[in-house]
Amino acid sequence: MVNLRSVEEEEMTTLTPQKENSLGGLADAIDRILDKGLVINADIVVSVAGVELLGIKIRAALASFETAAKYGLEFPSGTNLETKAWKEATKGKEQCPQCSKIVEKEQLLDDQCPWCGWKSASAKMEEEALVKVKLRNCSSGQLRRQK
Repeated sequence: MVNLRSVEEEEMTTLTPQKENSLGGLADAIDRILDKGLVINADIVVSVAGVELLGIKIRAALASFETAAKYGLEFPSGTNLETKAWKEATKGKEQCPQCSKIVEKEQLLDDQCPWCGWKSASAKMEEEALVKVKLRNCSSGQLRRQK
């Protein structure tokens, strides 16, 4: 006779939730706010007996320059848009599918990720085409020498 109770007890395991990344609470919150952006719209009205005494309208946005440029947020007057940092922020960037680092879109698609070496399918095809051309050139050069 098999003791079913002991088999069931052995198969049961306890699962505990685990965080996906190790960033702390404040650092994670700041990173998300700067990455996604935060917009605050508030209308505050103080009135007595139906008479509006004070009205305040608050419009605020908090985001990184990159996020602000991406969504077309308006910058304060006097912002120098010709700086190197501004030009860098307006370049198209993508996340590498292998290492998750942010890389310029053209470099990631046309060449490879500078962090991990991941190559896109189009970059691999272009590399294979170059290898075939080099092989043809080498073999035709060898044929010429043999003649």
